[in-house]
Amino acid sequence: MEVLWSGFQYGFFQRALLAGLGVGLACALLGVFLVLRKDAMIGHGLAHISFAGVAVGLFFGFLPLLSALVLTVITAGLLIKIRQKAGVYGDTAIALMSSFGFAVGILLVSLSSGMNVDLFAYLFGDILTISSLEVKISLALAVAVVLVIIFYFRNFLFTTFDPEAAQVAGIPEKRVEYLLTVLAGITVVLGMKVVGLLLVVALMVIPAASALRIARNFRQALVFAGIFSLSEIFVGLCLSFLLDIPAAAGIVLLGFGIYLIILFSQSRFRQRS
Repeated sequence: MEVLWSGFQYGFFQRALLAGLGVGLACALLGVFLVLRKDAMIGHGLAHISFAGVAVGLFFGFLPLLSALVLTVITAGLLIKIRQKAGVYGDTAIALMSSFGFAVGILLVSLSSGMNVDLFAYLFGDILTISSLEVKISLALAVAVVLVIIFYFRNFLFTTFDPEAAQVAGIPEKRVEYLLTVLAGITVVLGMKVVGLLLVVALMVIPAASALRIARNFRQALVFAGIFSLSEIFVGLCLSFLLDIPAAAGIVLLGFGIYLIILFSQSRFRQRS
């Protein structure tokens, strides 16, 4: 315990904990909506776009977090336009945009030989190296995401469970879809330093999936998702410090383990019943 307590005295650990908990809460709350709307993989597609944004930032000397945020938000809007105008299925639009984004990122990486180490941190996560500026940006955006979810909670709820009733009630479904997609893009960018772009979808999906298995209503699902996410990030960071393992791997594996425990516990309970 003394070793763990000493970790809380270090600035890098404090920054990692602050950023991780803020981002984790935002990802978990939004993830509940995305899982129920069967849009969970949108995070995976937007992560590829964020990869291009990070590459652009590193190539031109910008802050990667900001360049990834701008490009991802713009692409989120284009993704909705493609869905609505071209008449393609959601997964097809995601595949189109994610392929384009990953190709742009690879091209920029091939043109530059000096950013491979920095890019590695964004691909696989390196929350213990997060800077004070990145912490401030991450917390500000995480708070903004949570506030938008609270403010538009009724609209999100209606369009998720009963789109027809939402139309009758005058809720602009297309605008809500666009807003959710933009929020998904923001949370992907927020999570890239926590668990990396390759695993960020896990931060959005696993706590939500775990919560939905045990929650009795929607509000409980949101509360449980937040609790699971915060717990996984806190314990994952502590294990990373104590065992000297990658924080991203610890967080995701812990979350997946919790999901499996819930799944098998429910299966055994049903067999006994």
